[in-house]
Amino acid sequence: MAEPTETGTSASDPKTTVPVTRPGTVDPRLLDILVCPVTKAPLEYDAAAGELISRAAKLVYPIREGIPIMLPEEARPLGD
Repeated sequence: MAEPTETGTSASDPKTTVPVTRPGTVDPRLLDILVCPVTKAPLEYDAAAGELISRAAKLVYPIREGIPIMLPEEARPLGD
C-alpha cells in the first residue's frame, strides 16, 4: 500500500484518495461502520477521551494512535 502524501492522495496512484486524519482522531467513515464485536450494536465516539463506547455490552474500547482497538479483552468496563 502506498504511503499518503500531504495532499491525501496515494503517491503511486494520484486518483486514489487516502484518508488523512489528524493524529489522535478517527476517520468518520470508519466510525460509521464500526459496531461492538460482542453485541454488534452501534458505538458512541467519545472524542475527548479517545474511546468508543458500547452501551449494550457496557464496554469501552480504546483508540490508540487513531486506531480503534476492537478486542473485548482490551476493553474496560463502562462505569456509570
